[in-house]
Amino acid sequence: MAESRRVIIVGIPGVGKTTLVSKVVELLRSKKISVNVSIFGTVMFEEAKKNGIKDRDDLRKLSVPEQKKLQSMAAKKIASMTDDVVIVDTHAFIATKEGYYPGLPHNVLEILTPDSFIMISARPEEIYNRRMKDTTRNRDIVSIEAIKKELDVTSAMLSTCSILCGSPIKMILNSEGKIDEVAKGIVSAMGFNNGT
Repeated sequence: MAESRRVIIVGIPGVGKTTLVSKVVELLRSKKISVNVSIFGTVMFEEAKKNGIKDRDDLRKLSVPEQKKLQSMAAKKIASMTDDVVIVDTHAFIATKEGYYPGLPHNVLEILTPDSFIMISARPEEIYNRRMKDTTRNRDIVSIEAIKKELDVTSAMLSTCSILCGSPIKMILNSEGKIDEVAKGIVSAMGFNNGT
């Protein structure tokens, strides 16, 4: 490939994004495509640790100006990657005390220049159940109604990103037990069909 293809994949906690991204990487590598996955929050956290933040879940508690600064720093790091495919695994928004803050504000999109956007979704009941089973993160307990709102906000935020960048958006439903099928759909949405 001539230049890196940057694909932003978003999804609220519990949609199965991490598992799906791993499967997508496996499929791309089987096609001899070099791929790098950058978890945007982790790159931000590496920068935040230099300023005394000790827990990744504390990032969402930072002020909006602090988050903006960390987002720009993370975007510049990711934009410098040269693999065939750079997957940016992130969230479309961060719930802050000021309200929903975009995970991909305009300045970050200008730095990343993504080729496409993929939104991973799942049924709200599945998301709720997955969150309840996840003991690896310090997550806020929310209702199914709140999960529906998060899905709506994610869709709205990502649609706006697509408009700003002029890049396509693909919405993918990650139903329980369909990971192989869903991962193949994502690889296809990235522009890599069976033969490529």
